[in-house]
Order: sequence, then C-alpha cells, then structure tokens
Amino acid sequence: MSLTTRNSAPKWWDKKDVKQTFVFWVIITGLLGYIGGTVQVHSMGAPASSAMSQIISLMLTFTWAAAPVAGFVFAIMLTALLTKLHFGDNPPVDADTQVTGSPRANALWIVISAIFCLFALVVGLIALESDNEALLDKSAKSINVTGQQWVWSYDYTGTKGVRSETLHLVVNHPYVFHVTSKDVKHSFWIVQMGIKIDANPGYITEAAVTPNKIGTFDVRCAELCGLLHAYMQNKVIVQSQADYDAWVTSQPNTDPAQGGNA
Repeated sequence: MSLTTRNSAPKWWDKKDVKQTFVFWVIITGLLGYIGGTVQVHSMGAPASSAMSQIISLMLTFTWAAAPVAGFVFAIMLTALLTKLHFGDNPPVDADTQVTGSPRANALWIVISAIFCLFALVVGLIALESDNEALLDKSAKSINVTGQQWVWSYDYTGTKGVRSETLHLVVNHPYVFHVTSKDVKHSFWIVQMGIKIDANPGYITEAAVTPNKIGTFDVRCAELCGLLHAYMQNKVIVQSQADYDAWVTSQPNTDPAQGGNA
C-alpha cells in the first residue's frame, strides 16, 4: 500500500463500524444500567434497615459502573454479527486501521479495568467500615443466634432467659447478633435488612443491624446445609418498645441460673 493510499484511509473514529459500535455501546449501557438496577432493587424488596438501604445503593452503583464495560463487549459482538464479513485471499482495505494487538488499546483496557477495580475496592471498604462501626455501638442489644438442622433459635441477653424461634426486635434500636451453629455450617440471613453472616460450628461470628420499619420480615439460611435446607426459615417481628416488653414478659424463663427450665 502506497503512502498516499495509507494517508487517504479514513481514521478509525470515522469508520462506519466504529460509529455503529459507539451507538450500540451507548444504548446497551443505558439498558443494562436501568434494567439491571431496577430488577435487582425489585428482587431485594423494600429495605427494613439502613444497612439494606446502603446495600441497595451499593448494588446500583456497581451496576452502573459495570454497565459500560458489559455494554462495550455486547456492542462489539453486535457489530461483528451485523457487519458484512470480508471474503477473498487478500486482507480488507481497512485492515491497517484495526486495533487487534494494538499496544495502545491493550494499555487503555488495562488502565480502565484497574480504575474500576480500585473504585469497587474503595467503595466496598467504606461499606465494610460502616458495618464495623455498627458492631461497636455500646447501646446495641445482644442476641445469640444458633443454627442447627433445620431451625434457628434466639437467646436474648439481659432478659429472664428468653429464647424463641421467631426473632423479635425493637424498631430503631441497634442490635448485635452473635451467630454460631450446633452441627454444620449455616448462614444467618435477614433478607429485608441486608444482614447475612455465616454460622460456623465451634465459632462465633457477629453482625449488626438497626431495623427502621415495623413489620414482619424473613429469616433464611443462605448456606446449603442438608436435606431440608430450603425449609430452614422463620420470621423476624419488628415492633414498638411497648409491644416488645409485653412479649418478653409473656415468655417463659429458660435460664436455669434464674430458676427457669432450659
């Protein structure tokens, strides 16, 4: 190819397939961000804690951050599928403008990927720090959570040995859960509050939450734990302080140290 022919070749950004890819990229990015974010938020349900609201915001942020990358990949795929292929023994006339193996393209891809990874790391660390601060709240009430095939049980510290298989919480009051297991590994998950922590036999893990909505919500096991894993679920009832006190008063004493029956 002569120098005149090479100089007269269109720049890569003027090529039809590049412009077509860019249009696809913009459209697909918007669709992925909007539909992905909407579906995820809808599937999570209405938040019942500030932690869940933070998780929803985090998922939306990550979805929109990832949408341009996924959109770019899908845009290139569509362009490749819709563009007429070249036939014959000779390379196409625009072969010199392709980016295959281009050091600049590879470097740009690596830099952008590194920026996205750093962004995800920083945002994740901020969310983790918020969770750690909640664990150190001195005003939080402690509840011991025990998982076993295939039920959850709750012991309320500071009460007359109250134990239940339905979790009771006071609205707008912080809680710290001390979670363990009697047999195999489980995972304690309060769905609408965004709390999920492993329950390991012989160890205690901790999670914190402040419920901000009165109502009845779902507790499930999020770790495959045996034949009836799907049925290892119960409810959490978030109520006013007065209703909670009345419930505690109505419960039997299960603490032998306080004259109750275990």
